[in-house]
Order: sequence, then C-alpha cells, then structure tokens
Amino acid sequence: MTRLIIIITLFLGTLCAAAQDDYPTIDPTATFFKANGEQIDSTEYSAPLLGRFEANPSDVGGWNEYYEWRFSKEGENSHEPYLIRYEQDTDFTFTESGTHLIVCHAIFTQGTDTVAYTDEWWYQEHGGPIRLTISESKLVMPNAFSPNDDQKNDIYGAKEGWKSIVEFRAIIFNRWGQKIYEWTDPAGGWDGTHNGTPVKEGVYFVDVKAKGSDGKKYHIRRDVNLLRGFREKESSSSSSTSSDN
Repeated sequence: MTRLIIIITLFLGTLCAAAQDDYPTIDPTATFFKANGEQIDSTEYSAPLLGRFEANPSDVGGWNEYYEWRFSKEGENSHEPYLIRYEQDTDFTFTESGTHLIVCHAIFTQGTDTVAYTDEWWYQEHGGPIRLTISESKLVMPNAFSPNDDQKNDIYGAKEGWKSIVEFRAIIFNRWGQKIYEWTDPAGGWDGTHNGTPVKEGVYFVDVKAKGSDGKKYHIRRDVNLLRGFREKESSSSSSTSSDN
C-alpha cells in the first residue's frame, strides 16, 4: 500500500509539473518600417514610423485571452497611456517626437486559474517595455542643383539628413510665378522638367510648407539655381550646388 501511495504521488506530481509547463506565455516583438515600407532596425527613428507589435502567445488552448497594448511616453504617467489597443497584434504609426514606451498586458483565464503578464512582469522579468525614440525634425532645402544626368545632384529636393517630417508640400515656380512642379513626399524632388520637357537653365523659386514630429512648422521660400551645364568634376568644391546660403 505504501509503495502504491508513493507511485500515485509521483504520478500526480508529474501531472502538475506538465500542467505548469502548459501555462500560457507571451513573447512580444516589435518591427518597424519607414513610410515606404522598408524595414529598419535602429535606436533612433524618423517619423512617420510604422510599428508592428505582436504578442506571440503560446499554449493558449482552452484559455480565455485578453490583450491590451499600452502606449505611453517617457516622463509621463505610464498608468495613463495616450493609446490603448485591445487586440493580440496591432500596428501604429508614430508621428510625435520623444521616447515611446510600449507594453502588452496579456491575461489568460481558465475556470478559477489566471495567468497575467502586466507591468510587474514587464519590469521585473522582461527587462522593461519596448522602447523607441522618434527624433526631432530637421529640414533644409538647397539653393541649387544640376540636372545633367551625371548621377550627381540631378534632383532638387530636401537635403540629405532630413528627419521626422510628417507633413510636406513643395512647389516650384518660374520667374513669372507659373507653377512648374509640386511634390508632397520629403523623399521626392524635382528633376528639372515641366510636363516631361527639360526647362531652361536659370533661377527658379521653391515654396515649402512642412511640419515636424515635434510640432515645428517650416515655411521655406528661396531661389533655386538650375545649373544644367554644371559638372561637379569641373569644381574643386562640390558643395557649391547644395549651399544653404
């Protein structure tokens, strides 16, 4: 009888251990994409930025599932997030500068049993929330370009290094005030043509209105020198076609 009790006890202990191994778990992940759909991996990002967040639950068979993605900003009360999404996986486009903190509260219930992954789990076991920093905005428009098909400075647009521009509109005018070209993506630009025909070398005018992720508004108005005959190899200083002055 004693041997039978020991065997039963060991068997029950094995069942309990197996049941604990089958408790639901989550493995949250975040993937980030540029506006053009390109996936990026960085510590500091430029807005607009698409974030894709997945809870990746395991062993949830027979359990009732509840998910709550919570978005807050560093320095603010994390218990009062600026956004809550009630779904297992969610996408969100970030347009405001600063450091964003994201956690997924997942609660699983089955009868009287509850398994919860909330702030305590995130900060004590997971090592902290998902963090991403949206940089402050930056936008500079040059005063010249040389569309001569030499693969150097052929397109007029925002200078390389622009950041976190969430609204953008640029219009090119000729000296008589006629609109020549317009674009609404800071990554785009003007190739020096009008209705498919190359325009004459000379001075044009650009009017840019934009807004950054930090709320900064830009209104840039300046001359644009179209130097069709210019070749960078002819000058010891290639910066002359992209001067900010």
